Amino acid sequence: MIPISGLSSLVGLNLVDATRDSQLETIRNSAQHGRAIEYFKDNIKNVETVDQLIDDPDLYGFVMRAFDLEDQMFGKAMIKKILESNIEEDDALVNRLTDPRFREMYNELGFQADGQGNINTILRSWQNRMVDRYVERHFLNATEDQNSTVATALEFRAKAGEISNVYEILASSEMTQFFQTALGLPSQLSGLDIDKQAAILESKLDLEDLSDPEYVEKMIRKYVAISDALSGTNTASNGALQMLTANANNASQNIISITMNMDRVSYSASRYF
Repeated sequence: MIPISGLSSLVGLNLVDATRDSQLETIRNSAQHGRAIEYFKDNIKNVETVDQLIDDPDLYGFVMRAFDLEDQMFGKAMIKKILESNIEEDDALVNRLTDPRFREMYNELGFQADGQGNINTILRSWQNRMVDRYVERHFLNATEDQNSTVATALEFRAKAGEISNVYEILASSEMTQFFQTALGLPSQLSGLDIDKQAAILESKLDLEDLSDPEYVEKMIRKYVAISDALSGTNTASNGALQMLTANANNASQNIISITMNMDRVSYSASRYF
């Protein structure tokens, strides 16, 4: 990985963007990940059931890492139940979990409700998509280890065009934090009722704008600048960040009580945009 630790998030983001393709290629061709990718391609085509996937530790580990679920790998019984869910049933486990990664994995893997039968695994296009997801996830996680602000910005860029409602934002702590920061909303909003949070986001955000690459990049630049300003990163040498810090502090002073009603939140937040 290109080192970005110690750099401002904006400089780090520019460096990551400039070297992204070469970094992804390096990950793909490394000994460790190259072996994992080769094993996945050689063996996933033989998987037709959830049990076959879970019983192969290398395939199972590859898939879980591709969906950033490595920390859930030991919960095989839960993963099995998720992948065998009938998504048409409201009480199905896949519908009860708030973490969007599980639904994303369920939809992408495409097992039938009983866990039997899967035509995706034999498709070369699907295999390549899974490999790309695996490589991309390793890249994002490695970036996260160096600079979480840059990693969150990259995550937003990847997901922005797929967001169809504000509840999808609120289902992810990472995306919630991104929008609260970029829109100048206080983090204390997360303590409000979910529907109130959704209403506030809807008043500050036009979801159609997220399909506009220029708007997405503007949001990213705003997010990384404010994040660095609030954390004090390089503010001494950056007049723009100093100004943002001052404005952010003023905004924070106007949002003292989180027991306020929605109208007051809407009035106080985002006043420096």
